Amino acid sequence: MALNARASQQFVPIKEIQDGIVVLKDGGLRAVLMASSVNISLKSEDEQAAIIMQFQNFLNTLDFSLQISVQSRKYDVSSYIAILEEKLRDQTEPLLKIQTQEYIQFIQNFTDDVNIMKKHFFVVVPFNPSIATNAGGLLDKILPSSKLNIDKKAEFEAGKSQLEQRVALVQQGMSRMGIKTVMLKTEEAVELFYKVFNPAESEAKINFEQK
Repeated sequence: MALNARASQQFVPIKEIQDGIVVLKDGGLRAVLMASSVNISLKSEDEQAAIIMQFQNFLNTLDFSLQISVQSRKYDVSSYIAILEEKLRDQTEPLLKIQTQEYIQFIQNFTDDVNIMKKHFFVVVPFNPSIATNAGGLLDKILPSSKLNIDKKAEFEAGKSQLEQRVALVQQGMSRMGIKTVMLKTEEAVELFYKVFNPAESEAKINFEQK
């Protein structure tokens, strides 16, 4: 089992996640933004045209690529059911107690028969340092470990600064289209990629806070 786990990790391109920044094995950095959605079909024709034009202008201002990911997961209603059951226990009015009980049963039956899906929208912002962080192990043999750690930390902070500037540009452009974005923190990014690489657990809820 442990051997299989180590073999699987070889196919995961992520080295670590630090300060919310995804560090790839090739030295590249990635920031993951969780984005709200805009139901363009409910907009008027003029509003639709304006949003499309804004999106086109936004893409034209970028000198780097973006990755947009849409993930669908089965909506977890267990917390909602728990709230209803708590209200049911506190309910003293017989008629309301029966109605609440019937409503709980309706929700449970409905979600058992119909898969209610919830979509999450993510935008991945990249930054690839011009100098690779791993020089084939040669620097490891020349420089002491303390010096290497300092250099790698300084390089990470420099790359992080460049990446944050790109993130700010993306957030500003998407806000013009009425789309709110928030950068995932370390714990949230770990949870996201864990579910990406473990699709069998994709029904588990993602509980991200947008601040």
